[in-house]
Amino acid sequence: MCAGIEDADKRLECYDRRFGRDAAPVAAPRPARAAADVFSNQAVADVNRCDKGPPSSLLDSRWELDADSAEDPKPAPFCIRPYRPIYLMPFYTTRSNRTPSSPAPENTVTEPEDINRGELKYQISLKTKVLNDLVGNNGDLWMGYTQVSHWQIFNGERSRPFRETNYEPDANLVFRTDYDVFGWKARLLGVGLVHQSNGRSDPLSRSWNRATASIGLERDNWTMTFRPWWRVLEFGEDNNPDITDYMGRGDVEIVRVVDDSQFALMLRHSLRGGDRSHGAVQFDWAFPLAPPLRGHVQIFNGYGESLIDYNHRAWYAGIGLSLIEWY
Repeated sequence: MCAGIEDADKRLECYDRRFGRDAAPVAAPRPARAAADVFSNQAVADVNRCDKGPPSSLLDSRWELDADSAEDPKPAPFCIRPYRPIYLMPFYTTRSNRTPSSPAPENTVTEPEDINRGELKYQISLKTKVLNDLVGNNGDLWMGYTQVSHWQIFNGERSRPFRETNYEPDANLVFRTDYDVFGWKARLLGVGLVHQSNGRSDPLSRSWNRATASIGLERDNWTMTFRPWWRVLEFGEDNNPDITDYMGRGDVEIVRVVDDSQFALMLRHSLRGGDRSHGAVQFDWAFPLAPPLRGHVQIFNGYGESLIDYNHRAWYAGIGLSLIEWY
């Protein structure tokens, strides 16, 4: 009798009734996942264990400073993160330094270079955490890389060369802190090593190495980072022996987030007086355009906008687009 029923579900129900068994509840069909859900950034992050949940503050979003917990564990190592802003400014202008010089005789240009005032500037900056909790449940080791290039894209007579590219790999051991300083919350203490060079041969070669310390403070939608440094680990001939008197012995970065806009001020100084007193100031403004793109305006005045210009003082200004900002 039941065997003659063609529908499988009804045939199973018939057998259940015949043998006195309650019909098993039929599970509701699972809704099909949209392709956008399957391939969303969140889904990929879950697979790679790179998502840590909503950050508790600006500095936490940048350095993953919240304590680890069973409900919100720290992401796995080697997840690629933004580091500094990533931008492209096709309109960047300055008073060109046509004769880069250094106290080292073999690192001084004798014939003026044929370069234009206008150029394209871009910055790429990424980091990844290598190790979690090196000291108890604190102390994360990060590796970062930043590249800044100045491209003479309007200089057709010289086949549009790159005037200068600075390569900056670094390593930072970052500790989570929690104490008050004049109404600010100190969230971060770090120590690190930084190498910066332009990868060129003499007379245009420039490079240096630094040991750094970092203190990160925040209040509401403000962050302030102090970073003193010391020049270390120099090998071979020094092609820019006076670089710390121009590029400084530390900097301060202040960032303000207002809705979808961000403002940043960088201050740097040699911390010396007299003829050795040199510094720089840089202002950046990022404003929303068409997410995730933002407009980015940058103004710089002082020494050391790039390594080849470490002892050249000038105004620099540019406007363009950014994909990533500080926060």
